[in-house]
Amino acid sequence: MASVTIDRLQIRPLHPVLGAEVRGVDMRKPMDADTFKAVHDAWMQYLVLVFPEQRITDEEHVAFTRHFGEPEIFHQDIIKSRRVPEIFRVSNVDDDGILMPPDHPTVKQVSLAQFWHTDSSYRKIPCMGALLHGVETSKTGGETQFTNMYAVYDALPDSLKQQIAGRRARHDFGYLHKLAKLRPLTPEEEARMPPVWHPMVRKHPVTGRTSLYISPIYNDEIEGMEPEAAKKLVAQLAEIAEESRFVYRHRWSPDDVVMWDNRCTMHQVTPHDPRERRVMHRTTIVGTGPVLAA
Repeated sequence: MASVTIDRLQIRPLHPVLGAEVRGVDMRKPMDADTFKAVHDAWMQYLVLVFPEQRITDEEHVAFTRHFGEPEIFHQDIIKSRRVPEIFRVSNVDDDGILMPPDHPTVKQVSLAQFWHTDSSYRKIPCMGALLHGVETSKTGGETQFTNMYAVYDALPDSLKQQIAGRRARHDFGYLHKLAKLRPLTPEEEARMPPVWHPMVRKHPVTGRTSLYISPIYNDEIEGMEPEAAKKLVAQLAEIAEESRFVYRHRWSPDDVVMWDNRCTMHQVTPHDPRERRVMHRTTIVGTGPVLAA
């Protein structure tokens, strides 16, 4: 996994099947067309890109995101930044800088990122990708793991491929709340984000490659299956997806920015000491179209 230099960028692979460190990009400055193409090509190749030492403001974070698409605005105020609405706050510290207790509703919801998932799969048009800035990083855990869902699909036994072929899974934001015994969604929240159905085997709109598409914290049903059988199948698929051969584990340093493709990866965060501050700011790139069945 030797480093390569492409258009002034230094790219160093981090894992045999996904992940690369990228140096030579300053997110505080506009990107020219050649640099954008080199970054985008690396993103499509490695699925997860790590940009170290990016001392950016939230506004610069949002501006860099706009090179790749429109930033998504989260549908709940509980996590959305008050100052910069495009920022999704993955944090146990509130907007005023105060550490929240483990039983705070926001902390409980954020902690569900410890389960494997892909962002915004509960939308009719799921997001394209995301960029996460490590503002205050944890030393007691809080690492982010990513899995290559192209490779996971390729490695599935034929019996599992046959079970999911042509089937859709339901993605329900409300299932997240039931799973973790959070407060029920309000009628207004349910109306803003009703359940959606997406193919379990998808085709990437850029690379044309085939991947498994599940998001266990949102998947409560599969077409043509009883609910309990569906949940068991999703759990079985997730168990395969978390095998180390498919997973890159990122150990955060302050001001790392990690960018990933939600169309062909899942991710999760490892537990950390809740007494330790962990402040991560995320932007999410709006998708360009519905999930394509492979």
